[in-house]
Formats: sequence, structure tokens, C-alpha cells
Amino acid sequence: MLGTVSKRESRQAVRGSGIVQGLQKVSFGTFSFMANKGVFHMLLALLLGRAIILSSMAPFGVAFLAVIWWLKRPLVIPVTIMMAAGASTYSYSHAGFIVGASLAFLLLSLGVRKTSHPQRWLPALALIASLIPRTVSLALLDRWQLYEITLMAAEGVLSFILVLIFMQSLPILTPQRYQPTLKNEEIVCLIILLASVLTGMIGWQIQGVAVVDIFARYLVVLLAYIAGAAIGSTVGVVTGLVLSLSNLDHIYQMSLLAFSGLLGGLLKEGKKLGVSAGLIVGTLLIGFYMNSGAGLPSSLWASAWAVALFILTPNSWVTQLSKYIPGTEEHHSEQQKYLQKVRDVTAVRVGKFSDVFQALSKSFTLEQPKVDEGQAEEVDYFLSHVTEKTCQSCFKKEKCWVSKFDDTHDLMTDLMHELDEKGEPSRLLRKNVDQHCVKSQKLIDTMNHELSFYHANKQLKRQVMESRKFVAEQLQGVSEVMNNFAKEIVKEREQHEHKEQIIYHALERMGMIIQKLEIYSLDEGNMDLELIVEIENYRGEGSKIIAPVLSDILGETIVVTMEEISPYPNGRCYLSFGSAKHYSIESGVAHAAKGGGFISGDSYTMMELGRGKYALAISDGMGNGERAHEESMETLRLLKQILQSGIQESVAIQSINSILSLRTNDEIFSTLDLAVIDLHKATSKFIKVGSTPSFIKRGGQILTVESGNLPMGIIPEVDVDMTSEQLKAGDFLIMMSDGILEGPKQLDDVELWLKHRIKGITEKDPQIIADLLLEEVIRAQAGTIDDDMTIIVARIDRYMPEWSSIPAEKKEA
Repeated sequence: MLGTVSKRESRQAVRGSGIVQGLQKVSFGTFSFMANKGVFHMLLALLLGRAIILSSMAPFGVAFLAVIWWLKRPLVIPVTIMMAAGASTYSYSHAGFIVGASLAFLLLSLGVRKTSHPQRWLPALALIASLIPRTVSLALLDRWQLYEITLMAAEGVLSFILVLIFMQSLPILTPQRYQPTLKNEEIVCLIILLASVLTGMIGWQIQGVAVVDIFARYLVVLLAYIAGAAIGSTVGVVTGLVLSLSNLDHIYQMSLLAFSGLLGGLLKEGKKLGVSAGLIVGTLLIGFYMNSGAGLPSSLWASAWAVALFILTPNSWVTQLSKYIPGTEEHHSEQQKYLQKVRDVTAVRVGKFSDVFQALSKSFTLEQPKVDEGQAEEVDYFLSHVTEKTCQSCFKKEKCWVSKFDDTHDLMTDLMHELDEKGEPSRLLRKNVDQHCVKSQKLIDTMNHELSFYHANKQLKRQVMESRKFVAEQLQGVSEVMNNFAKEIVKEREQHEHKEQIIYHALERMGMIIQKLEIYSLDEGNMDLELIVEIENYRGEGSKIIAPVLSDILGETIVVTMEEISPYPNGRCYLSFGSAKHYSIESGVAHAAKGGGFISGDSYTMMELGRGKYALAISDGMGNGERAHEESMETLRLLKQILQSGIQESVAIQSINSILSLRTNDEIFSTLDLAVIDLHKATSKFIKVGSTPSFIKRGGQILTVESGNLPMGIIPEVDVDMTSEQLKAGDFLIMMSDGILEGPKQLDDVELWLKHRIKGITEKDPQIIADLLLEEVIRAQAGTIDDDMTIIVARIDRYMPEWSSIPAEKKEA
């Protein structure tokens, strides 16, 4: 039974939503039809033809005609006819002016039709077109008075300005496939256009109620409901100003409409009833104030009609209009949809680039031939070169290579291998060669000569294959980084309504006023939250109260990552929270340059790599001085940039080695000692390229981490051996340059001596340990510093939050 009811309700909901969508399509289709066929523009022309301000000025008609000539030139004649018809309902003299100004504009427009930018001339043409009929009228009536001339000039200037206003506002009223965001200037221009249209309704009444008052108030409450108090009051001021210019009896409309728009916008949280109440209150207050309430009944009726139209306005229309107004929820939603589309398109493009790099990586990855097959081909190729220079001109060629092919081939192959291994053939093999070949010595000399080219060719092929492999690995690394980036782009912000409600209730029970809560991620180890809260006087509540509560709710240690505190009491404080790392690192460095100088060839860095990773690195440039310092600094700079891009450590080392080996022909090389520590699991990866061993001190135990790779830049391809170690809380990691181990030359086993010294240090401060070790090494050398020395000491500790978690709810016993 419940399933039947739910299905019936779902069908009704779908049917209701279908009806709403159908009405939206019908209304938008009707508006589009009226706009495309010109019906909408002709209605505007009819009303603007009747619009008059200051009893005799009519700048609206010619300005509207100028914009129609620019936007929809085929509608020029129908619009002129409709303006003349509308003007005739006011007076025939006014209709004559509209017709005269329209004909003057059309004649003037013939001169600018073929220019590159005719719209630039439209304001000036409208000004001249409005002056021509007024000048003819004053000449015929001989009314050359200062007042008349001033009105004529003012009318021309207003026509000039209205063309500029209508050029911005009229295109907004046309249906478009895209939804533009209206600027504040465009909104004001649109309001002026609508107020000008309302001016054309002056004189129309319904049972003693002015139609213009009804639609003016309807426009104010509608926009106040959509955009709030600021736009509502602006609409009221502009509309009231235009209406008061058309009729001095409407001078109070400016105050009434502006006050009603302000009240309606402030009461928009009460939906349509709240905005309507704002209009009624504004009408009562201004009505009692003006003429002691003489016109209050008719004003109340006008407001009542406006409220009725406002209540009957479909919410779908309001939603559609809200999408154009900045600051509304609908506009924000549209912007989010647009940003999501941009993210999707960007992710697709990045994904395609990732596929391209993946394909390039595969194209560089060739199938390695089998060792036996490749070696046999190389031997045959070598023998062909030897026989070309020896056997080709020999008279016994046919006998050796036709009658005894296998014996000759085997004999020359054995000779090649013995010459390659020993430099000369054995006695038995030399005897067999002398018996088989009449030019044995020439054969041996030629083969020795060709062996150098044979080995060079093998070396070149091996380097080409290694280079292809290296390029393939680099392209694969770039492809993985771009693919991960594409996944991060398309990952939408997840909705965590349940957790948001729990956090809201928990913090509200503690007396906090939450303005906004945003949860961006609840992934383990990567939680991300933002909170805007009102606090009377901030005393560290973010880290002392809110973070511990969040830690209890989310089941993970949460800390404050950013805070912006309001300097005023009861101000809004912005707090950002994130996951705390399970481990923390405290480090210390001690270094000395050769001979006590200021410039050391050693360089070091300690950096956050993101995603809970921390890196420590030492690079030792070859030699000493400024050049070695530059080389080591360049190595670490490249390392930092590549690692922070997300490429794997081994590929990063290969990339740096390739760059250093190709960049210069000088014998300038660099070592690299790199440790990357995961602060969530305390695992560490060690990569040593030509560097000295590192030590891990765990209580009374000393562990050694070492590798035998060559320094970077010596050969294009370097074998990167990666060593992994599981660290524990309380461990000390000691990394050092070669100047430390090579310093005390009088000692037989410097590494054993260093282990003994490290084991004997009881200090817990990494900086003190680094200083003590460096001092011990210098003392062991009788105070001399024969090489650059650098020591990095890092202590791994379990992260302990300053404040313990606070339970959000009482735990049942």
C-alpha cells in the first residue's frame, strides 16, 4: 500500500513538474515569437509614442526609432506608424512632431548607412532629427523665445542620451540562447527604458485608478523581490523620477516607490507576502503624508492591483529573471553550472593531452630483441665489414665462402671473440687461421681495427635504447600527472548534508552562531572544511573548541589551517579546518665551507610537497667555490620544481640527470641525497645519487642507508636505486655530504667512528645534534676544514594536538 502511494505521489510530482516546464516553454516561446516578429517592439513604439515629459518634450520616440534602425532595420516603417498612432491618441500636434522627427531621422540616416560604424552617428542624428521639426514649428509660429529654445535644446540633448541608454537596454529584452549577466549600469538603463514605456500609460485609468501607478508599483515590488533592497530602491527612484517629469502630480511617486522598494527588499525573506507588505506600508505612510491623505484611497487601490498582479506572477518567470541579476541564488547557480562546464571541458582537454603523452611513451618503448638474436646479427654485420676489406679481393674467396662457408664463418667468429677478450689469438687458433687463410695477418689486423668500431656501435645502440627508455618514462610520468590533474578537475564538491547537520547542532548547543558551513572533502587524511561564525570576542575558540568538536565528529584529528578574525565584537570570523598530519618533523642544519669560507659547494633544502609529504635533500657540487655552489643550487631548484609537479621521485632524478648531462661539456657534476617522508604513515624513500650513507638513530640502534649510484651529469643514464625504510616516532634521520666522511683521514673506519659518535649523543634537539656532529668532525681534523661539510638532522615525532577532542554528544554508559 505504501509503495502504491509513493508511486502515485511520484507520478503526480513528475506530472506537476512537466506542467510547469510546459508553461515555461509556452511563455518563453510566446515572448520569442513576439520579439522575433516585431510585435513586442511595436507595442513599445505605441507606448513610447505617447510618452511626454514636462508637458511638451517627447525625446523617447526618435531615440527608440534610432535603436530600431540599428538593431532591426526591417521594422523601421511599422515602428514609425505605431509611434504616430500612439502619439495621435494624445494630440494631433504631438503626432505631427513624431512623424516629422521620424522622417527627418530616416532622411539623415541615408548618409551614414554605408559607413563602417553607423551606430556611432545615431545619437547625433537623433539630436538633429528632434531639432528639425521643433525649429520648423517655431519658425512658422514665430515663437522665438528663450524658454522655447531652451526646451528645444534640452529635448535634443535628451534624445542624444536616450539613444545611448536604449542601445544598452533594448538588446537585453530580446530572447537569446545565452544568459548574460547584467551589470549595474545595464540594469539602470533597462529601468529607464521600462519607466519611459510606463510614461506612455499616463492618462489611462481603470475605475479611477491610474494604470501607470499600478504597473510602476508592480515593477518595483517584482524587482525588489528578485534582487533585494538595493535594486528595489533604485528602481523606485528612477521610475518615480521619470514619471514625475511627465506629470508634476506624480512627484510624490519617487518617494513612495523608492521607500516601497526599500521595504520590500528588506522583507523579501517573507516571500511574496513580505514584499507586498512593504508596498502597502510604504503606500500608507506616504499617502498620509501627502495632502493629508486626500489621495490615499486611489493610491491604496493602485497598490492592491499591483499586489494582485505580483501574487499572480508565476514563480518560473521570477526564477528566469533572477538568473540575470548578480547576487541572486539563481544567478549563483547558473554561474556554478557554467564553471562546471568549463571544468568538464578543461578536464577533457587535459585528459586528451594525457592520452597523447601516453601514446608517445608507448611509441618510444620498443620491444627489446632477444640477446642471442641481437648478438648474432651484430656479429654477422661485423664479419661482413671484415670480409669486405680482406676476402673480397682474395683469389680463394670462392673456396672459403662457397665450398667451406660454415668452417670459415665459425673460424672467423672464434677469432673475433678471442681478439675481443684477449687482444690476440691463441696458438691453436692462430695455427688454424694460418692454415685456412692465405692472408691471416691482414685478417687479424683488419679485425682488430674493426673491433673498435664494433664496440662504439654497440655502445651507441645501447645509449639510444636507454635514451628511448628514459624519454618513455618521462612521458609516462607527465601523462600520469596530467591524468591525475584531470580527475581532480572533474571531482565535484560532494554533498555532506548529514555531517553538516551534526556539526551545526553541536556548535549551536555550545552557543555559537554559525553563518556558513562548507564541507569540501571528508576523505581520510585530506579533510577540508570552512566555517563562518559570529564570536563576541575571539580568544582562540577555533583551535580550542571548534577543532576538538570536529575531531570527535569526524573521527580524525582536525586543526585550524587558516583564520581571519573580525576586529569588531560579534564580528564574523572565517575559519578553515583540515586534517592534521599523524607525524611531524623538526629539523636542524649545520654546515661549513672549505677553509672557513663563506661560499660552500654544498646546498640543502627542506620542503613540503603537498599531500602529506616532506622532503629533505643535500646536493654537493663538484669541487668548491662559487661554481660548485651554483651547480648544487641548480640541482635542488630543478628537484623542487619537478617534485612539486607530482612526478615520481625516480623520474624526477632521471630528468635532472639528463638536463645536467646535456647542459654543459665542463666536468661539473652534482651528487644528490634525497629523503621523502610520508607524514601520515612515517614511511621514507631514500634516493642517493653519488652521495654518502645516511643514518637512522632509533634509541641505541644505528641503521645505515646507502647506495652506490654515480653522481648526476656524468652519464646520460643513471640507475636510480630507491630504498624504503619504515620510520618510527622518536627516530633521528642524519644526512650528510661527503666532506663529513672524508674529513678525518687519520681514522681507518670513519663510518664506524661516526656511528659511535651519533650513538653517544643524548640530546633531543636536532639543531644541537647537527652542531655537535659538525664540531666533532672538525676537531678530528685538528680544526682544519678540507672540504665543504653539511649535516641535516630531522626528528620524527607523532603529532599531538594542543587540545584534546571534545565529544559532540554525551556517550551513553
